[in-house]
Amino acid sequence: MKRFLLKNWQYRLLALLFAVLLFFYVNTNQSSTTSSVSNSSNSTSLTSNRSTTISSQLSLTVNSNKYFVTGYPEKVQVHLSGPSALVTTTANTQNFKVYADLSKLGVGTHRVRIQQEGLNSDLRYRFDPATIKVDIQPRKTVSYPLEVKYAKENIASGYQAGNASADVKSVKITGASDQINRIKSVVAQLNVPQNAKSSINSQAIIEALDSKQNTVNVVITPATADVTLPITPGNSKELPVKLEPKGITDDNESFTLTSATKRVRVFGTTAQLKKLTAVKVEVDTSDVRTTKTKEVALDSKLNSVKGFYPDRISVKITRNN
Repeated sequence: MKRFLLKNWQYRLLALLFAVLLFFYVNTNQSSTTSSVSNSSNSTSLTSNRSTTISSQLSLTVNSNKYFVTGYPEKVQVHLSGPSALVTTTANTQNFKVYADLSKLGVGTHRVRIQQEGLNSDLRYRFDPATIKVDIQPRKTVSYPLEVKYAKENIASGYQAGNASADVKSVKITGASDQINRIKSVVAQLNVPQNAKSSINSQAIIEALDSKQNTVNVVITPATADVTLPITPGNSKELPVKLEPKGITDDNESFTLTSATKRVRVFGTTAQLKKLTAVKVEVDTSDVRTTKTKEVALDSKLNSVKGFYPDRISVKITRNN
């Protein structure tokens, strides 16, 4: 009986030992599997790739005091691929430079390779275009007088345009010598609407033109000008100004009216101008106690005409004691 009990305890201890070993084995495998999955997930996250395209400003390495370069694009498409986080950061910051090195090239036409500076070495990239064609010419700067041009056929029938004037008399032009040599005129192109009947004061773009009226590729300073074009009825004649006081309430009141403007140009039909021998200008004297100077508008209805130039004059009013 004693031997039997001893044998049972041995079996029980052996079973317990196997149970403990089995517990540790299962836990170790689960921990290893979890760690493996976690590491795999982190590794995938770190190594995921993406691609994107950035439009980047193209720089030129060239002696700009000596040469003027034409023919190159303003921007280059940069196709990037690599680690997702790195591509995203590069696209957002654009902390790299895209350039073409012309420093060792002379006058003439050249094909050069696009290069970069500042891209992370873990990124793959390509440029579109990968090479560009440039024309290098001696740099030249000249001054040109400015003309004003507009479509004269857009002036309404029965109206006429006066002399156009601009706030810029001459411009500075910089460019390749062969381009500057093509220039025949520099003009401010004023936009005149169809059937224009009133004066225009507008900003106009300045262009350099060749003998065939084609635009020449140069840099113009300034690039625009403020242009004034007077437009008035066609028939006109110059007449004296006749000043008359208005607003006198007392027969004993009298005023002396004088103006530096003695004559004005009157616009109207042939019949209207034929009837008129002087321009009547009524001057309000009701608020004058001693001496006063007023800007007085010329009244086209009072004179039965279409308009005047100038249409306002300065009048000095002196009360006679």
